[in-house]
Amino acid sequence: MRFLLIDRITDLQPGQSITAIKNVSLGEELLQDHFPGFPIIPGVLMVECLTQAGAWLMRYTEDFKYATILLKEAKAVKFNHFVSPGQTIEVTCTVHKQEGNLYTMKAAGTCEGKNVVSARIVLEQSNQGDSNPKLAASDETQRKFFRELSEGLWSK
Repeated sequence: MRFLLIDRITDLQPGQSITAIKNVSLGEELLQDHFPGFPIIPGVLMVECLTQAGAWLMRYTEDFKYATILLKEAKAVKFNHFVSPGQTIEVTCTVHKQEGNLYTMKAAGTCEGKNVVSARIVLEQSNQGDSNPKLAASDETQRKFFRELSEGLWSK
C-alpha cells in the first residue's frame, strides 16, 4: 500500500521551501484502528507528511531527476498535539543544507495555529538504475508517476 499524504501544495520556492496541506478525513483507512472511539493520525504518519512534503520540494528543485527519495534521518522529532478527522495539517519544509544527494530540512506541521509535529529531516535522492542499469526503466516509471501526480497538487 502506498500512502500519499499530501493533498495540495500551497507554496513552493524550489531549492528553498515548500508549504503543503494534509486534510485528515475519518474515511481514511489508517484511522480505523488508531484509536477506536478516538481516531487520531499516528505520529509516524505525521513524520511521513513532513517527509513527503520535503520529497516534493526536492522533486521540483531537481526537475524530477530522481526516482527515489527516502528518509535517511529524523532528528529532534517532537509531537505536541493530536490531529483528528476534520482537521488540516499545514506542513512546511525549509532547506537547511544540500550536499550531493542529501537534503537536510527543518520541517514542521501546524493545525489550527498549533505546532503539532516538528523535526529536522535528512532525505536522500537516488536512481536505482545508477547502480543497476536493468532498473533504469523502473526509475522512469516512478518519475513519470510523480510528474503526473504533481499536476493535481501544485498549480504554478
